Amino acid sequence: MAIPVKINVFEGPLDLLLHLIEKNKIDIYDIPIVEITDQYMEYLHSMEQEDLGTMSEFMVMAATLLDIKCKMLLPKEVNEEGEEEDPREELVQKLLEYKMYKYMSYELKDYMDNAAGVFYKNPSIPDEVLKYREPVDPAELLAGLTLEKLNNIYQSILKKQESKIDPIRSKFGTIEKEEVSLSDKMLAMKSYAAEHRKFSFRQLLTSQSSRVQVIVTFLSILELMKMGYIHVQQDELFDDIQVDVTQDPETWTHLTEFADE
Repeated sequence: MAIPVKINVFEGPLDLLLHLIEKNKIDIYDIPIVEITDQYMEYLHSMEQEDLGTMSEFMVMAATLLDIKCKMLLPKEVNEEGEEEDPREELVQKLLEYKMYKYMSYELKDYMDNAAGVFYKNPSIPDEVLKYREPVDPAELLAGLTLEKLNNIYQSILKKQESKIDPIRSKFGTIEKEEVSLSDKMLAMKSYAAEHRKFSFRQLLTSQSSRVQVIVTFLSILELMKMGYIHVQQDELFDDIQVDVTQDPETWTHLTEFADE
């Protein structure tokens, strides 16, 4: 009767290579590729031949090792920067990444094992205990407190608040929205036209109190022109525009039908 012999089981070819490197105390940045390849091939010969799925992964790595072994025997290649290329570089990077993730998995397993020994229960504190509040003695709480100490505390709080104020932004004023409706401005223009049958467009805009007022006044002039209530004229380029009222303002209608947008 044959006696089965159990050998080390590895997660994959990188796990085997890492085991061989650590076993032989080899510098991972300077792998003796001939020695490692020979040991790797010895392990492959000892594996069970039935598991083709597992064997295929190890055989691919074996081919990679043999390829690197052959390149190590040939003259070294030089890259575009004039530096010699190491055929082992890509393998070393894969081993370093695998080693990092492997040890991370060990740490996660330790956390999981530690958490398995911790048990939680829902709180079962009686209501009378939850509602209990330790009595406070004002005399004891204010013992040794004087007006001078209170003032010092107050002043220190004020200084902390002042330090939070932005010295630049604090000087900014408050921007308030000015509500100016086109319909109201049209009615104002009706009153203005009743007193000024001919007026200067520039003077009209200059008399406005804000930029919003100027814009809405300009829009109202355009609407009155479109409705045929006024007529504008400019003699020369860049000259002032003269506005003539062509229809009696008392007959102006539909001035309040403009919705604010």
